[in-house]
Order: sequence, then structure tokens, then C-alpha cells
Amino acid sequence: MTFQVNHTVVEDTFAEAFRMWGARLIVTACNEYWVQTAAQEACSYGTSVIGCDAEAGIECTYTCDQTPDGRPGIALLMLAFNAKAVAKAVLSRVGQCLMTCPTTAVYDGLPDANKAEDSARMDMGKSLRFFGDGFQKSKMIGKRRFWRVPVMDGEFVVEESIGATKAIGGGNFLICGKDQNMTLDAAQRAVNAIKPIANVITPFPGGVVRSGSKVGSRYKTMFASTNDAYCPTLRGRTDTRLHTDANCVYEIVINGLDTQSISSAMRAGIEAACSGTGICTISAGNYGGKLGKFHFKLHDVLQGTTAQ
Repeated sequence: MTFQVNHTVVEDTFAEAFRMWGARLIVTACNEYWVQTAAQEACSYGTSVIGCDAEAGIECTYTCDQTPDGRPGIALLMLAFNAKAVAKAVLSRVGQCLMTCPTTAVYDGLPDANKAEDSARMDMGKSLRFFGDGFQKSKMIGKRRFWRVPVMDGEFVVEESIGATKAIGGGNFLICGKDQNMTLDAAQRAVNAIKPIANVITPFPGGVVRSGSKVGSRYKTMFASTNDAYCPTLRGRTDTRLHTDANCVYEIVINGLDTQSISSAMRAGIEAACSGTGICTISAGNYGGKLGKFHFKLHDVLQGTTAQ
């Protein structure tokens, strides 16, 4: 079946995503500069669990009337393969990147998560409070406990625990274009279209991946390697899947808390990518259904249907 968005062919294939666990942090600071700085530091080196402790990104920004302390805020999502791994990554990144940043405070963005099968609660301030060396103090607001840790510009306020929930990683689509400039422009349009959508992040640099991967390698020490089927310089040397006119491919990877949010993000991104010129095809990365249980069929996504 042929499916087109504007003049771009959308291949009849699917993006293969997999189970992860995710946490949401609400970070605030005295002004937008410092909350942006804190968010960027906390999310750095958070692109792929192939080599990182977590996949991390900015979900959305909050105005002062939307945050717990009436200051500018940003919501971050951090995802890893299981709740224990998320807990370890959150603790490290909050302690090293957020507590050290001037004026910040950190709150739980999933306060309703509990110890049910599909969610969990994990230590955050309960562990970080010991940095206060006995001078730390706690405060209960409703049923939530917060810690005030003395630091050199005042106090670091951090919630005692943070919620984690089952999430999804690896939603994706491939933008195949005629040249690098047009393809990169399309990728940026896609990322900008995804930004307003809640519950998702695009964790790679600027939301765009140049080094898409496949499972496996000819080298025994590597369990992932370059996606040679979409590398323009390997045309004629490998089983290429490139359109005849395509000379550049960028991948948009989307992680999220639920299938509907990822589907919405994929649809918005694909439509934005196809709104310009020079894009030959839209495809997606999958491994025949062997890697993950969530299959986002591109044609269904564009018609508003969620993953199977």
C-alpha cells in the first residue's frame, strides 16, 4: 500500500520500541537561565542506554504559576531499562548536576506513582540529605516530605522520594532526503513539532540522530553497530535501503510514558518533516519484531492509531 504525506512516500513499515521505566523531575530555579542550565546539565550524556545510565531529556517548561515553589520550572524525563536503574541514574544526576547548580530545587513529577506493579517509589532526597552533614531539615506538606539541605547560596530543597512508572523507549522514524541541508531542516522541523507534546522526549543531540544503529556487529565486543543499510557512502557495498535520490538520513527517536503520546509525537514529527522539499521517503527502524513488544506502524500512526 502506498501512503504519502505531501510529496513524500511513507514506507509501509513500523518502528520497534521496547519496555523501559521512567521518572519525571520538576526542576525549578530563580530564573529561566539557571533552570535551563540545570536541565541541560542533568540531561547531558543521556542519549542512549547503549552507553548511558539513562536516556534523558526536557519534556516541557513550566511558568511560575505551574511549579510547586512559584519559580520558573522544567520537567525532565529520565528512562532506563528497569526501576532500579532509573533510581540510580536519578540519584546521580540530581546529586551531581542539580544540587550543584545555583538556586535549584527538585520535585517529584509523578507523585501518584506507588509500589504497584506498573510503578514504584524511589529514594531521592532521603539519600541526598546526608550531604547536609547533620544540618539538614525535613518538612511535611500534605503527605509529601521535602528535605532542606544547607548549601553555600542558601538551601537545596529536594523531595524525599520520586515516582517511577513503566514507559516506552525507541519510538522512531527515519527522514531520508536528497541532501544534508534539506534533510537536517526537515529533522529540525520534526523536533520542533514534537516539543509541545506532553509525556515524550527526543533524547539525542537536538533531538536528532546521525548515527542510527542496528543490533549486532561483525565485532564480538559490539552489540550494536552502524545502520549500514541507510549509510549513503556504503551504497553498492551493502544491502542498501535508500531511495535512489536519497543522500542523507536522520533518525528521530522518541521515548515516552505511553503509546498514545509516542504515536502523537511520531505523527506530528513526520507531518512536519514532510512539509518542506527534498524529502524522498519516511521509514523506521525495526528488527523484525525481535527487539521490542511495541510496534508503531507508520501508516497507522498517521491515521491516528496507536501501537500494537
